[in-house]
Amino acid sequence: MVNINVFCQILGLVDRDIFNRLVQKYQSNKHHKGINSCTHFVSMLFCHLSSTDSVRDISNGLRSNIGNMSPV
Repeated sequence: MVNINVFCQILGLVDRDIFNRLVQKYQSNKHHKGINSCTHFVSMLFCHLSSTDSVRDISNGLRSNIGNMSPV
């Protein structure tokens, strides 16, 4: 039994096929350097929902939740 947190449930509401089609349509991954559109979306969503102020807070928060998240 996997413990799925609320953040993972919210990410589950995002249709990955539609997201990937939009990424291809607008070519948002064309010149990315180390972070793709999906990773950027997840980090910005976490930033907004957790009201973090810095990249370090986002990184530490996502790292602490990684064990409770199942692949979307």
